Amino acid sequence: MKNPLLVIDGDSFAHRAYHALPKTIRRADNRGAGAIAGFANYLLRLYETEQPRAVLVGWDTLDVPTYRHNALEGYQAGRVFNDDLLDQLNVLPELITACGFAFAKAPGYEADDFLAAATASEERQGGTVIIATGDRDAYQLASETTTIIQPVRGGEMKRIGPAEVWKLYGVSPGQVPDFIALRGDPSDRIPGAKGIGEKGAASLLKKYGSLEHAIEAGRFSKQADLLRLYRKIATMDKSAPLPSLRNQKPTWGKAAVLAREWQLKQLAQRLDTLAMMAS
Repeated sequence: MKNPLLVIDGDSFAHRAYHALPKTIRRADNRGAGAIAGFANYLLRLYETEQPRAVLVGWDTLDVPTYRHNALEGYQAGRVFNDDLLDQLNVLPELITACGFAFAKAPGYEADDFLAAATASEERQGGTVIIATGDRDAYQLASETTTIIQPVRGGEMKRIGPAEVWKLYGVSPGQVPDFIALRGDPSDRIPGAKGIGEKGAASLLKKYGSLEHAIEAGRFSKQADLLRLYRKIATMDKSAPLPSLRNQKPTWGKAAVLAREWQLKQLAQRLDTLAMMAS
């Protein structure tokens, strides 16, 4: 079997790193670097553990609304990012490129959409995929050839496949968008069906198979259009544009040069070591 494609939710890991590491970590010109350093740690660890044939990192475009924002008033409302974090999110793609990896970022799309598009593309070609994200929405992508890995406490990673999705939610991966539409998603401000929680959503999908079949059976007649909208919003867009995902050879030396320009000495030394080991 060829090595898997590793697809990373860049925003998920950058945000996690930013909030976990001290703000005293700085780079050149006294700019923030905690998110950069922490994300780099995740990236290098994932590469070492998974040994992928290629890496794609997906990013949100925060200054342009997606169709989800336009379709649902209040979608992801209340999310505020300070300038220090935004600055680091803007330069992190430079680190990805310097490492010899690919990134995807485009107006109107979320990182999730690039995860879905890359997964669909790789599966069509008979490959396997590892998706690294902290977002449970990605459970809809789990399959026999695609595994979700998520960070948990203590720096460990848990692996999620179809069986784990069923155990956690009582639904199959393909039912996850319907499940989110019915249950709602507080983090994205998706209201869900009135009076239906997690257990209720799973029970309905077990009975009817899908949100659409439940509506056809006479359920949620007054909420049908809204619930369909919620399902569409919760569904990752597999048509998102992607860069080339041919096999990659890491360019750790170039990444070390960039890290040194940013005055991140420990990261530069670690990348130099990887470059020497690869030569």
